Amino acid sequence: MPELASRTPVASLLVTRLRPDGDRVVVTVRGELDLDTSEQFREVLREALNRSVHGIRLDLEAVSFCDCSALNILLTVRDLALAQAKSVSLHSTSTAVERLLNLTGARTLFANESEGTDSEGTGSEATGSEVTDGDLRIELAQLRRAMQTRPTIDLARGILMASFGLSTEEAWKVLVAASQNTNTKLHSLAGEVVTAIKGDPLPESVQEQLSSAVSRVTSS
Repeated sequence: MPELASRTPVASLLVTRLRPDGDRVVVTVRGELDLDTSEQFREVLREALNRSVHGIRLDLEAVSFCDCSALNILLTVRDLALAQAKSVSLHSTSTAVERLLNLTGARTLFANESEGTDSEGTGSEATGSEVTDGDLRIELAQLRRAMQTRPTIDLARGILMASFGLSTEEAWKVLVAASQNTNTKLHSLAGEVVTAIKGDPLPESVQEQLSSAVSRVTSS
């Protein structure tokens, strides 16, 4: 079976490649996963999912930067895959990707299928000996950004769990869905949820999207 064509805009900071691997499609990504490349990343994953039989595997070992916009896309595509009886798994990850997944508690949602390899060892540990000063600066910047927003996001997730009887994963999905559908950064939306506890009403559009997301999560 011939290798699938790459979708790589010349001016993009993101380089992607799709290749078939049995009944799945492997998506290899190199560069930065952030708001500037989010639309390209979303389109590539959706195309790979559509071309696959049982799902996609992600090779993110060459990703130098990854923020919550990319995580939102991963979670959305995972939901699309589940609706099609498919899966989204991680074949390998960079330290930047692994840190974000671990900090947000999303790592287990993309567990690699058993293939005789250790999914914990194919990512950041495999490249640990090759980490440069530049890599460390990127990791520190990503960790600092995540640590600044994590407390607010965790508090908002706890509020949703207490208010609607959601699990940790369900509350996370609600926040991510509402963030994407209102075009609001995740930490900003979380801040609005926290502020609402103090008596300030949520914007109507945010209330609608949160209610809709809660209904979808609890009915599934």
